[in-house]
Amino acid sequence: MTWLKNRTPRQLLYWAPILLMLIFPVLGSLYHLVNQPTNKVYSLLTPLDQATPFIKYFALPYGVWIFYIYVCLVYFFFRDRPSYYRSLLVYTVCALTCYGVYLVFQTTVPRPEVIGNDPFAQLTRFIYNRDQPFNCFPSIHCFSSYMVMRMIWKSPARNRLNVTLISGMSLLIIASTLFMKQHVIMDVIGAVAIVEIYSFLFFKLPAMYRNKTASQRREFQA
Repeated sequence: MTWLKNRTPRQLLYWAPILLMLIFPVLGSLYHLVNQPTNKVYSLLTPLDQATPFIKYFALPYGVWIFYIYVCLVYFFFRDRPSYYRSLLVYTVCALTCYGVYLVFQTTVPRPEVIGNDPFAQLTRFIYNRDQPFNCFPSIHCFSSYMVMRMIWKSPARNRLNVTLISGMSLLIIASTLFMKQHVIMDVIGAVAIVEIYSFLFFKLPAMYRNKTASQRREFQA
C-alpha cells in the first residue's frame, strides 16, 4: 500500500475521496424500489399537522434540497475532511434505515389540490408527480438537512457565517416539508432521532471508550 501511495499522483490522492459521493445515485435507485404502495399504509397526522397551512412557495427550498446537501458535503470536503466522511457515513446508514422502515411501516400524508399555473404551483405539481405520497417516516429531507446542520455545529471550520447559512437553510428545508404537505411532525422527530442515534453510536460512544481507556492507562502508569 505504501508503494502504491508513493507512486500515485498527489492531486489524485487529494481528489479521490470525492468519488464517495457516488453513493447518492446508488441510494436514489434503492429509494425508487421502496417508493411503492403496500397493502397497509399508516397515518401519523396530528391536529397540529392539520392546522399547518399549505404554502406553495416552500416548493423552492424543498426542491433544491439535494443540491444543498451536495454543496454542504463539498464544502466539508475542502474545509473539514473528517466531517465529510462522517456525513457520508451518517447519510448512508440513515437512508438505509429509512428504507427498512418504509418496507415494514409505510406512512402517507394527504396532499392538497394545487391551484394555479404560476412557477411555484408548477414546481409543486412537479414534486408531487415525481415522488409518490408514501415513505414519509422518517423524512429523508429532514434527517439529511439536520445532519449537515449538526455537522457544522461541531466542525472546527465553523464560523458565524457558515453556521448561520447552513442552519438557516436546513431549518427552512425542514419547515418546507411540513408546509408542502410532504411530511408531518412525527416524520421530523423520527429524522432527528436517527441522526442522533447513529451520531452517538459512531462518534460519541467510541470517543467515550477512548477517553475511558486513556484514563485507565494513566492510572495504571501512575
